[in-house]
Amino acid sequence: MNQRENRMTNANRFKLGLFGMNCSTNFATLAPERWLAGWEENLAAARMADEAGLEFVLPIARWQGYGGKTDRQGTAFETLSWASAILASTNDITAFSTVHVPLVNPIFAAKSMVTADHVGRGRFGLNIVSGWNIEEFGMFGATLREHDERYAVSAEWTEILKRVWSEEEPFDFDGTYFKLKGVSGKPKPWGGSRPMLMSAGSSPAGRRFAVNNVDCLFMVIGEEKNLTADIAAIRAIAGAERIGLYASGHLLCRRTAKETQDYYHYLVHEMGDWEAARNVVEKRERGGSQSMPPGLLRKAMERVISGGATFPVIGSYDEVAETFLRLSNAGLSGMALMLVNYVQEMPILRDEVLPRLERLQLRQKNG
Repeated sequence: MNQRENRMTNANRFKLGLFGMNCSTNFATLAPERWLAGWEENLAAARMADEAGLEFVLPIARWQGYGGKTDRQGTAFETLSWASAILASTNDITAFSTVHVPLVNPIFAAKSMVTADHVGRGRFGLNIVSGWNIEEFGMFGATLREHDERYAVSAEWTEILKRVWSEEEPFDFDGTYFKLKGVSGKPKPWGGSRPMLMSAGSSPAGRRFAVNNVDCLFMVIGEEKNLTADIAAIRAIAGAERIGLYASGHLLCRRTAKETQDYYHYLVHEMGDWEAARNVVEKRERGGSQSMPPGLLRKAMERVISGGATFPVIGSYDEVAETFLRLSNAGLSGMALMLVNYVQEMPILRDEVLPRLERLQLRQKNG
């Protein structure tokens, strides 16, 4: 299918989006300004991001929270419906949906996504997730397969999706995980092109899946000093030269470094929900916290509180702009950002950070 044009294919060197605003309390803090993820504030943040020229909004598929006093991400909108509503209420920004492959039938997914794509006139995108959360899979009565096999399932699911979108005649699918008869789907995606696809993966299997099946890979930045080498290793994979490389981060930004650090201390050390942070670490590490040294455990919990263990973009306006410049120079295409409160923090991103990125020639002036 043809390459489509929207903000995700614009000329900006470093693309920016909002990450996870469909979920409550991504910063696991008890601060009263924390994000509660109501629909009206989701809509307001999306419109502000659209008007500011950001490229995308990317939700998190979450079915249960992490407990603690905040029940981090316990309130969460389902992302297919959310994307359709966001697209109906904005003009130019791309809205992604995030789908757990084992929890959503590919025929239903294909139809639902085409609906969103027509609502947004070609501004819909899909984030494909193979799954990791045992408790959420239990809610659906679904089996969480061995790690690498999850990506084999996702490859078949994605192939079915693409065929529904592109093939005019009904087809049968006889795969290892899906046995389908007489598959068809109309309408096709908007404008004779398909939605942009992304997936996250740090393992060899996850990265191979991304290179072979999607347009963008969301990678984890462990240590910034290793990012250039990590990106070079990805680009060395056959076919990887064509995909965009993104990461998720959390933005905490004030006029000076001291103001930023004071606010960080307040959010994390004075108002942090350490119980929720411990639950996140334990769930992700499958009990690994029992053997994790106390200092490392606390560091991991602190990073969860300050932005869900995503890459920290913390500092003054100038420091944040310089961080984005380094990430771009290392080869990163862009970043999806968590904010303490997306509505309250968007003016800082719009009025202070974006003009600095324009001066650094990372982005063009909006409009």
